[in-house]
Amino acid sequence: MNTDHLLYDYLVKTGISATLAAYINMAILLLAVLIIAFIIDLIVKKIIVQLFTQFAVKSKTNFDDLLVKNKVPRNIAHIIPLIFALECTPFVFVDFQYIENIIQKSLEVFTIVLILWIVRSLLNALKDYLKTVPRLKDKPIDSYTQVFMIFAWTFGILSAFAIITGIEFIKFITTIGAASAVIILVFKDTILGFVASIQVSINDMVRIGDWITFEKYGADGDVVEINLSTVKVQNFDNTITTIPTYALISDSFKNWRGMTDSGGRRIKRSLNINLNSIHYLSDKEVNDLKKIQAITTYLESRQAEINGYNQKNNINKELPLNGRNLTNIGVFRKYIETYIENHSGTNKEMMIMVRQLVPGTQGIPLEIYAFSSDKRWKNYEYIMSDIFDHVIAAVPYFNLEIFELPSNSSFINKKK
Repeated sequence: MNTDHLLYDYLVKTGISATLAAYINMAILLLAVLIIAFIIDLIVKKIIVQLFTQFAVKSKTNFDDLLVKNKVPRNIAHIIPLIFALECTPFVFVDFQYIENIIQKSLEVFTIVLILWIVRSLLNALKDYLKTVPRLKDKPIDSYTQVFMIFAWTFGILSAFAIITGIEFIKFITTIGAASAVIILVFKDTILGFVASIQVSINDMVRIGDWITFEKYGADGDVVEINLSTVKVQNFDNTITTIPTYALISDSFKNWRGMTDSGGRRIKRSLNINLNSIHYLSDKEVNDLKKIQAITTYLESRQAEINGYNQKNNINKELPLNGRNLTNIGVFRKYIETYIENHSGTNKEMMIMVRQLVPGTQGIPLEIYAFSSDKRWKNYEYIMSDIFDHVIAAVPYFNLEIFELPSNSSFINKKK
């Protein structure tokens, strides 16, 4: 006597029709299997989760804690009740072959989905763990896991279709190959993102934590996330800008990592000197400027050198234009350079230069080119402001003027 027909035989003996008895037999067996599978799932899940949790508490590594956090034990616990359901399906639907085939295929498809859930949980746990490793914090771990999951889901979906259609997996793949053009069109952005992620990673173009400026997308801040399709940048105003990953290889952007990894942050700013205030220095002016200790030695040696040259070559100094002379802007330029070289906030091992730019309608720009030793934004701005505070205040001591466009008040004062 078949155990799966015990209830069926009993119902037939009581006078119920064979068809109705078969349906009642299937319904009761199905309900019993579902209840038993649910109980097994609860028991197994509780046991596995408790074992994992206890092991995680005792172990020194935090990887097992992340496994529990990402529900790996819970997903694994579903395997046993699923196997039980697969084994019981032929008994439950013994009289309904068509329904048995549908349920069997559905459970096989769910098996694929469950495997993908387990793989995803493991990858998420691995991803969280790798992000805690110091030398991997700036790597695009999200992109790697997403690439793997895309392949896993693609393989899983194709396998599910092969099960549903009853076609062998290899033959199904061959058939799908003919529709590859449509697949490429549908997943164009994903494919572009995948290729871009690989190039970004291999070429080390962007890391998490890098400060990047991407004018096209209005991004100016730190990279907080790199995944398969997008790169998230937290701007300095705390807004978030999302950039397509493939834009990093198709468009131009600025990565400030070179600055942060170097010994200093560049100061490159100029002030405009009024051309009318530039002149040769008289002996009296040179003697007055010698009181400025930073350039006393320079003026003495420079004046002696110039006087020696002019005397040797019998230069007529009735006109300052003749021979060699000191100018107020030249001495001022030397003073600024000396001041920056002695400033506590500048990196003395990197370039320090004070240069003239091309004169224009707003005077002659005198540019300071140096590097601050502190690269933090606030401290960098403080150092640069401190230098220019001093330089701007020092301008009148050299009988120079800073160029300013006239305002309405200037014309009013002239009229008075």
